Amino acid sequence: MTKKIAITSEGLEKLNKELNELKSERRPDIINRIKIAKELGDLSENAEYTAAKEEQSFIEGRIQELDQTIKNAKVVENGGSHDAKQAVTVGSYVEVMIDDDKEKFEIVGPAESDPANGKISSDSPVGKSLLGHLTGEKVAVQTPDGQVAYKILAVK
Repeated sequence: MTKKIAITSEGLEKLNKELNELKSERRPDIINRIKIAKELGDLSENAEYTAAKEEQSFIEGRIQELDQTIKNAKVVENGGSHDAKQAVTVGSYVEVMIDDDKEKFEIVGPAESDPANGKISSDSPVGKSLLGHLTGEKVAVQTPDGQVAYKILAVK
């Protein structure tokens, strides 16, 4: 039995869009590039052919990865409750206090993690530590630099 992958509806839409682009645009383009490179002659010394084949391999691998992720995706939606006692789940927007700094981010499934854009994976140390906790709770998060205390200010 394959493990389901938690993902927000926004994340699933993004993966489907990427998959569609790879299949309908990039795959046909690379097939055309390979065809043109073959027409240039000797393939053993044809850098264009080699580069195109490498790119084709990458594209096909990514298509397989996306197909598998989408097939096993379980869309999670935040309950939409604005109850002060709402627990942190995948799909939650969380505001925390770390020392004297406030941070806001969304807890997402591992397939859509993007820390630079405020999307923290539920499998990361921060994500794992916050899951299930409520507004007002203090949570200890083990980081590479040691233990850090997070106070949950809001969950939406």
